[in-house]
Amino acid sequence: MWKFLLLVIAAALEVGGDALIRSGLKGGGVSLMAMGAVVLVIYGFMVNLTSLDFGRLMGLYIVIFFVVAQLTAVLFFREKLQMPVVVGGALVVGGGLTMACWHT
Repeated sequence: MWKFLLLVIAAALEVGGDALIRSGLKGGGVSLMAMGAVVLVIYGFMVNLTSLDFGRLMGLYIVIFFVVAQLTAVLFFREKLQMPVVVGGALVVGGGLTMACWHT
């Protein structure tokens, strides 16, 4: 369970860092972009603290990242989910869960 929590925190950091850089580029200034860069470096360490195989780690992480990114887009950037994102997202979630959960 702690591995899942680490991945959720990593996804929040990655999305947050990207959002800071995006805000900086849209007029927030260099300081927001610099903060975004620092947050992205922290994300890089956080996502790699688990002992999962890299392929399974990325499969599961991509699912978590996708969900966190869409929640951020809707809640903070007031974007509406479009059908291609919903359908493609279902494929992302299904594929990532398959990679992460299929035990050989």
